[in-house]
Amino acid sequence: MKLRVTFHFPSPDRQGIRGLLAAMCCVIAGLPAFGQTYLERGAYLVTAISVCGNCHSPHDAANNPIPGMELAGGREFDEATLGHIVGPNITPDPETGIGKWSEDQIVYALRNGKRPDGTIIGPPMPIEWYRQLSDRDARSIAVYLKSIKPIRHAVARSQYKIPLPPSYGPVVDHVADPDRKNKIAYGAYLAGPVAHCMECHTPREKGRLDMDRLGAGGREFPDFRHPGALTVSRNITPDPDNGLAHWSDADIKRAIMLGKRQDGTELAALMPFAGYRKMDWRDLSDIVFYLRSLKPVK
Repeated sequence: MKLRVTFHFPSPDRQGIRGLLAAMCCVIAGLPAFGQTYLERGAYLVTAISVCGNCHSPHDAANNPIPGMELAGGREFDEATLGHIVGPNITPDPETGIGKWSEDQIVYALRNGKRPDGTIIGPPMPIEWYRQLSDRDARSIAVYLKSIKPIRHAVARSQYKIPLPPSYGPVVDHVADPDRKNKIAYGAYLAGPVAHCMECHTPREKGRLDMDRLGAGGREFPDFRHPGALTVSRNITPDPDNGLAHWSDADIKRAIMLGKRQDGTELAALMPFAGYRKMDWRDLSDIVFYLRSLKPVK
């Protein structure tokens, strides 16, 4: 089978082009094949699209994950509307992680936002989106998390400024696989339930996502490269004045994978670019295709 890839670059930013080409080579070399096992699919989801380590792996002062502590919890930051957030340990350590949880309990926690002891999992864990995870993808994540190295690392609980809901809605026990041939639908699945782009890029009203302004941005988050500073999520709808209407597909892909704006300046480090660089090129293209389909919002 021959694979042809064409790149279109809107500007002569050679450094950015070289970086993107290098990233594309890595992605193409590591394209996941159809018929992945649960473990293979789970590894891809956790590390390349959901990038769970962005919240669940401790980072050093330079915003780099601490080697050997992947998914062991302990990353702390303040979010203005939510409170003081601490990423839990999600390695299979039986005492400080999720080692005593079964695969079914992990799947239930992902989609219904409740731990085995009945307590509610709070934001920024995107339960509202994870409720739409397909059975296969939710199971794949659970299989992968049970397979990784247990790390004994006790961490504190998040302290919320808002009351947590008693539940996130009716129990979800079945979600069919999305249609990969439908680029908009599959892109929406990746950008919502899987990569949860829309979680950060959609405003909230009274603690709930404002779905009438899906993708409109405007939420404040800590800027991990500059302690004490804030960054604001961008409008990623195709609005011509405030959104991505004038960004090419290559511009959007470069922003997602390399953290570079159209003009070459760096985006805030809240987005886990290092993980997104491992993303399947087809998945990245479908996300862009979906973003183009959104309703433009000022």
